Parts: sequence; structure tokens; C-alpha cells
Amino acid sequence: MKNKKLLVFGVLITASTVTIAQKQQTVTITPSANAKRVDIQIGGQPFTSFLYPDTLEKPVLYPIRDAAGTVVTRSFPLDKREGDPTDHPHHIGLWFNYENLNGLDFWNNSYAIPASKKSQYGWIRTEKVTEVKSGTTGVLAYRANWTNQAKQVILEESTRFEFSGIAGQRIIDRTTTLTAKQDAKFTDAKDGMLGLRLAHELQMPAKEDQKFTDDKGNVTLVKGGTDKIANGNYLTSAGKTGDDAWSTRGVWCKVFGKMGTDSVSIAIIDHPQNPNYPTFWHARGYGLFAANPLGEKIFTNGKSEKNLTLKKGESVTFKYRIVITNGKETISGRALNKEAAVFASK
Repeated sequence: MKNKKLLVFGVLITASTVTIAQKQQTVTITPSANAKRVDIQIGGQPFTSFLYPDTLEKPVLYPIRDAAGTVVTRSFPLDKREGDPTDHPHHIGLWFNYENLNGLDFWNNSYAIPASKKSQYGWIRTEKVTEVKSGTTGVLAYRANWTNQAKQVILEESTRFEFSGIAGQRIIDRTTTLTAKQDAKFTDAKDGMLGLRLAHELQMPAKEDQKFTDDKGNVTLVKGGTDKIANGNYLTSAGKTGDDAWSTRGVWCKVFGKMGTDSVSIAIIDHPQNPNYPTFWHARGYGLFAANPLGEKIFTNGKSEKNLTLKKGESVTFKYRIVITNGKETISGRALNKEAAVFASK
């Protein structure tokens, strides 16, 4: 009888410990309309900010931190961290756009584009933050317009973020609906749709020489094998790793590596209702981590292509879950499969 009581007590202690470990932390959403930003805290600690100033060509989440407070996104170009690469100034935090919509390039637009060429690019101009809610799940929603340089609207965007967190984990759910205000064609292209620029540590070690050009045109040469900071790697749900993850399909893809003493991972999970599911992964060793369901032509070496056309008034929705973990080990494939199943039911 005594042993049975001890066993029951032990089970209760274990269950209590699991409950405490999995306790949802409070998410606090704080908007600042004048600054055109919304700050998100989880468990009383900064997690990320939604930035939509007129100086940016698109809204972004930047910077993004893990549950220990470590920044997992690259600092450049909005901040400066020693050793951070300064290539691709349009790679800022986490963003959503596309390379070829009605012939306009939304993906590559940045302050670095010469004024004489700006008319070839597109902007995502945030019109209004439509919902803010704090709690165990924080909610941030906004409305934006995809426009040309003359501010003529091609698409109206309605996006809803849901933020949540437990010890050692942060989750971002993004649901974006695009409604055509005129006929709109997404022409099959490499660069899109959900993009994330990784912290230096999560880049893959360079095997060959790489050149990085900063905002002033200065070229930095990184010799293959000399980068002692980068230690990242990729793994997809299909079992592809490293450089082999690029251009392949998968329900999820994670990047993982050491940041300080922690093992850190960022996983992007696709949703079965998204166009062309499961997505192609535009996962590059130099730090670009993107899910692009519409880049089929380049990813299949021209064997097939995926063009998406919306007639005026038609809509399309994209849903993604981003899971950020830190601790002794990175999140397992089995756990990500479970996350994907839960997300698929939303």
C-alpha cells in the first residue's frame, strides 16, 4: 500500500512538472501608431516587433528572439552586429511578398534600388492595424495594399498573426489573404513567398569562397572554411539535409545550430490548404530561409511551372506556422510532425 501511494505521488509530481513546463506564457501586444510599430512580449520578455514605417518597402517582424532572448534573425540592415553579412538588404527579419506580380518585383525592393529603376518594383503599404489582443495567445491583425510606385493597388492584404509561447519555445502563426483589386498574376519565380533571414550562427559553414556586398557597394570576401561563427544546417520533413534541402518539397523544414550554449532551431510548417502544397523550400546556406510554393519552374529545372492568377475580386490565402525552440536539443522530426498535424486542423 505504501509503495502504491508513493507511485501515485510520483505520477502526480511528474504530471505537475509537465504541466508547469508546458504552461502557456502571457503574450502582451503593445501598439505605437505614431512610430508605426507593434511590440510583442511573451512571458514579460521582448519577442519581436511588427514594423511598418514608410521607410520600408514592406512590413516585417524584426528582430525575432527565442525564449532565452537570443536574437535569431540577422541584424542588417536595421541594426549592426559585428560579423553580420551585409548582402541582400531586402532580407529583413520575417516578411511575406513575391518577386513577380504583374511584372513588378516586390521581393527585391529596398533602399538600395536606384531611383531610376524603382518603377520596376512593388511596395506593400500597411493601411491599418485592425486587431490587437493580449493573452495566452496574442493576436495582431493588419490590412495592407500591394501597390506600384504610383500607389495603384493590385492586391489588398489581410493578415492575422497569432503568437504563443511556453518554456523553450515560441510560435508564430501567420494567415494572409490576398484579394485582387485588379487582375493579378503571380508569374512562377524563385524569390517568394514567406522569407526569413537568419542570424549568422544559423548559416551553414561556407565550403567555397563567398562575396558579400554592403549598402555602399563594398565587397567582403569570406574564404571557405574560415567562418567560425556559422554552424547551421537544414532538415526537411522528407529527410533532405544541408544544401540538398533547396528546391525540394516538404511539409516542414527546420534550420538548427548552436547559439551560445543553446541548441536553437527555427521550423517553418506549411498548411495543406495552401496553394501547391507541400511547398518548395528556398533554403540557402548563406542565411535565407523561405517557403515558396510558386517557384516550381526553377526548382524543377523547367519540368513544370506554377503560375497563380487571380481575377478582380478573387482571393487566395496562405497559412504558415513558425516554431522557434532553444534548449539542450533542437525539436525532433516527430515533434514537428505532431505540430504540423495540429496546425493542419486549424
